[in-house]
Amino acid sequence: MSTADQFSMEVKRSDFLQGKFSSGSAVTRPPWAITESKFQDVCTGCDYCIVACPTSILKKARGGYPVVDFSKSQCTFCGECAKVCKPGAISRDNAAHPWDHIVTANSSCLFSSGVTCRLCGDCCDTAAITFQLAIGGKATPIIDSSRCTGCGACVAPCPVNAIQILMEEVRT
Repeated sequence: MSTADQFSMEVKRSDFLQGKFSSGSAVTRPPWAITESKFQDVCTGCDYCIVACPTSILKKARGGYPVVDFSKSQCTFCGECAKVCKPGAISRDNAAHPWDHIVTANSSCLFSSGVTCRLCGDCCDTAAITFQLAIGGKATPIIDSSRCTGCGACVAPCPVNAIQILMEEVRT
């Protein structure tokens, strides 16, 4: 990236004052959240969505904005967060999908060590996580992104924190 490109990146004033000069890693906003570039301008940090979430997966993050934390539960896509969001930072209007998040299993997954776990697949209601047996008895997780809703049900049960939910445009 050239110096001119670096200076042409849009940086919010609040991010600049906090020392964040690039977009950095993406955070997981509540389902049906508007684009990140607009979210921080529209969200008032009122916490209504956090209080309304029946599974308690929303928490206040740096800057006072809500983020999703799958460490204890999953998103049921009930829409309560969108119902209480008066400023419109979370809106089901014209939204075909709640978000474009997908599941990945990183290298710390127990299958890498030859241990058969399968907890993530057991928790997946859409059967997006299946397992393929390989020679030697390893059960390799196979994630079908077309079936995955990004609900996060597979995250908390993982004993080694190998499951990650990524925004589709961030995955590699």
